[in-house]
Amino acid sequence: MQEALHLRIHGRVQGVGYRDAIAQAARALGVSGWVRNRLDGSVEALVCAPDAAALEAILQWAQRGPPAARVERIEQRAPGPQEMPDPAGGFQRRPSL
Repeated sequence: MQEALHLRIHGRVQGVGYRDAIAQAARALGVSGWVRNRLDGSVEALVCAPDAAALEAILQWAQRGPPAARVERIEQRAPGPQEMPDPAGGFQRRPSL
């Protein structure tokens, strides 16, 4: 069973390589999903992990971000069934919204 979270990351998270860095961290942890910038300056991500430990690891990474980021807070919620990504799809960067 896959574990998943929908995240909205707030702070200085755009223009600092956050999306590329979280995608790299997710792939290293075997986490699937996607990430994109939002017009309000936040970053949105859907992370889907094979187990609770991998989900916790990507959440811990998201709270730190890459070196130039300054994460102020993360809103998180459980995604609905229709939002779940295909685990075989890997981790994608989506266009800004």
